[in-house]
Amino acid sequence: MPTVPDLAALQRRAADAAAARAGGTDRLRGHIVCDGLVRIFSTDGVEVVALQGLDLVVDRGELLAIVGASGSGKSTVLNILSGLDVPTAGIARVAGYDLLTMSAKRRLAYRRHTVGFVWQQTARNLLPYLSAAENVELPMRLAGRRGRAARRRAAELLDLVGVGHCADRRPARMSGGEQQRCAVAVAVANDPEVLFADEPTGELDETTAGEVFGALRTINAELGVTVVVVTHDPAVAGQVRRTVAIRDGRTASEVRRSARVGVDGVEEVVTEEYAVLDRTGRMQLPAAFVDALALRDRVRLTLETDHVRVRPGTEENR
Repeated sequence: MPTVPDLAALQRRAADAAAARAGGTDRLRGHIVCDGLVRIFSTDGVEVVALQGLDLVVDRGELLAIVGASGSGKSTVLNILSGLDVPTAGIARVAGYDLLTMSAKRRLAYRRHTVGFVWQQTARNLLPYLSAAENVELPMRLAGRRGRAARRRAAELLDLVGVGHCADRRPARMSGGEQQRCAVAVAVANDPEVLFADEPTGELDETTAGEVFGALRTINAELGVTVVVVTHDPAVAGQVRRTVAIRDGRTASEVRRSARVGVDGVEEVVTEEYAVLDRTGRMQLPAAFVDALALRDRVRLTLETDHVRVRPGTEENR
């Protein structure tokens, strides 16, 4: 016979957990931290809230994909974290840098040394009148690193991402995939701690996209660089251990993938999806769940022994 759950005890546990989230600092110790991040744009007197208290923690050395519909706020997050944009409120930290209070001079140094960036459009990543090797050397020269050491590092990085044969070619003589792999080498020329990539495979076919993502994976594995990729490509999102989905300017869900050996002795990938709770306990139900149960306006919550039950809030469900 099932036991009646001790609701008072469950409520105490829930209160304790909420207090730990609010007062603890563990959740703010990642290599990349967003906590209650807000970004408001003002256009022609109209305010647009792009980020509405977004939370995100990325560990050092992680390879993470961020997905979301157009207008969800994912590119805004990337622009803030890479130093291309400034947050309105909340916490945004990368490798110990506070992006909310950073001066213009410190922001420039941050973008030159701490982070690298790869754009979707191949033409934005490389200067057309420089060879691949010269493009990779350029960030090093701007940072004061010249001569034989810069040339040697450029050659090593081009080899690492699989385009060493393009060292003397200008972008016009490279394929789109070769250009993007060269762009990855440019982005890590100054030994950044973090690499951000905004739809790096968006203009490529499936095979070429796989090669570009392979270059990002190599950079992550061989150099220990934390890599954050914004993508619409499910094939790319499916190749990382953790995918974060953003909806309406908030972190909505996470997909975590792990490998395990099945009963037949064959290794298989296990995929689990989680809804994400913010600091106040709010979460977004997956859109597929909402549509499947025709959830509208309000829902009924029931606290069970080890889970919370969600039902449509209609009269007949009382």
